[in-house]
Amino acid sequence: MRIAHFSDLHFGTKTLDEADRCFGAAIDRAAELGAEAAVVSGDATDHALDLHSPAAARLVAQVRRLADHCPVLMLQGTYSHEPPGTLAVFRSLGGRHPVHVADRIGQVALLRDGHWRASPAWRFDAVPGDAAALFTCVPTVNKAVVAAACGAADAGQAVGDHVAQLLAGYAPIHREARRAGVPTVGVSHGTVFGCLSEHGVPMAGFDHEFTTGSLFSAHAQAFMLGHIHRHQSWSQRDDAGDQVVAYAGSIGRFHYGEEGDKGFLLWDVNANAARCRLEATPARRTVDIDFAGRPDLEVLRRVLAEQDVAGASVRVRWTVAVEDRDAVDRDSMRSLLKLAADTKLEGRVVSVARSRVEGISGMARIEDKVRAWAAVSQVSAPSMLGCLVSLRESTPEEIARSVLASCGP
Repeated sequence: MRIAHFSDLHFGTKTLDEADRCFGAAIDRAAELGAEAAVVSGDATDHALDLHSPAAARLVAQVRRLADHCPVLMLQGTYSHEPPGTLAVFRSLGGRHPVHVADRIGQVALLRDGHWRASPAWRFDAVPGDAAALFTCVPTVNKAVVAAACGAADAGQAVGDHVAQLLAGYAPIHREARRAGVPTVGVSHGTVFGCLSEHGVPMAGFDHEFTTGSLFSAHAQAFMLGHIHRHQSWSQRDDAGDQVVAYAGSIGRFHYGEEGDKGFLLWDVNANAARCRLEATPARRTVDIDFAGRPDLEVLRRVLAEQDVAGASVRVRWTVAVEDRDAVDRDSMRSLLKLAADTKLEGRVVSVARSRVEGISGMARIEDKVRAWAAVSQVSAPSMLGCLVSLRESTPEEIARSVLASCGP
């Protein structure tokens, strides 16, 4: 069976253009390549959406277009992105083929007539006789429920342990399906220990839902994952056949600094093996330009001359001391970046921390305190003492006239 695997669509107010353009192109490509079924493995939305919002309207229209081509399975994603109940509307979506919403742990069979049949419990007692493929669905785990049951301190480890037991429990029916010649597919949303984030950071915490071992223990030929925005895969060959676990990654580039291509996975799955390949989408290009201190416009010109930023999203970042924050010429930078599709200027202001002088509070004379402070701060003590004399002996008007005179005409 040929399956198009989409994930992390993130339709939302700010992400609409990127999500709609990339998902639309992916649907066209999946239809062109003859996908027989489609899976959306979570986070179809970026946040809670009103049904009348443009983002919700476009998402519904695109899923309807996909359902006109092939049966669609949509999985519940991260609750902060896809609040419970968000996907319920898709159950009523009209189309040439049905849409199944998997918002609970269970199995669903794609029948030979193109309809979905859900298991009444967490798994089927036996593989349906008219099944063309068997899908095992493990939506986002509600860690709050686990924490309430076993305590917040142990919740992270408990989630991984329980998910591992659950996945191993699916192995017998997956073996039965393999003997019957039925392709088996796992679909879930979460983090695999040791996977890489879209920014190249290894995810090595103890509160992640999966390990590659627990996923392979389900004995499904294909395991389609969502949540991590970077495409990556793992494979294993044993007596369960050729197994592949893979993240599709996000459909588009929603953040600066994301590594790798964006797209969807085209899977070919049979009862004994699976393989997948990434089909790229027209995701936006992002360019990062970093300055250790105040942005140098000449350096920025040279960087822009060396690389093409026309049509790209450009982010310029810098770090300056608090006294230099008003010296950054944002208008000139925007002018230099006028060919970019959009620009983001990020300045980080570092407050200056002054070291306290040991024993300064015990000094009786203010002159001694000034000398001690000047030595630690590496400033001229005579000039500071001169200012102290002026404050003592001159009026504010006299000091102002002296400063103005020293500035020249």
